Amino acid sequence: MEIRSSAFFIGNTIPFKYTCDGDDISPPIYWEDPPQGTQSFALILDDPDAPKQTFTHWVVYNIPADNRELPEGITQEPKLKNGGVQGKNSFGKLGFGGPCPPPKHGAHRYFFKIFALDQSLDLPPGATKEELLQAMEGHVLDKAEVMGRYARETE
Repeated sequence: MEIRSSAFFIGNTIPFKYTCDGDDISPPIYWEDPPQGTQSFALILDDPDAPKQTFTHWVVYNIPADNRELPEGITQEPKLKNGGVQGKNSFGKLGFGGPCPPPKHGAHRYFFKIFALDQSLDLPPGATKEELLQAMEGHVLDKAEVMGRYARETE
């Protein structure tokens, strides 16, 4: 399975408009080649370089198995038009929260991880990354990730 974005190349800078300094909208994400038996997908975006602990920027689950993308600018609604459900990020909000490392902290890495699951999950909107990981346990058929970087301008 593979995941990518048309907004940035693997390991390169995530464009300004997808960050807290820009429009703070979600970038387009695409995936392909899920394994046979996939019933749903889940996506987690997190920053392992955050000062205190890994910071979660986006949690989406129960994306239907026939879907292969999350288009740019997903709104912060609990349920997506495609049938997916959004969880709570570390900002305490539903949906996407763009890269936003502390000023003068250098570039952080942002990992977009897609999971192919053998079932849909019994989770209400607003689940945390931890709740999602627990619900996915034993149901992950495959996973893939793409990483982008972002650093804030020094003041």
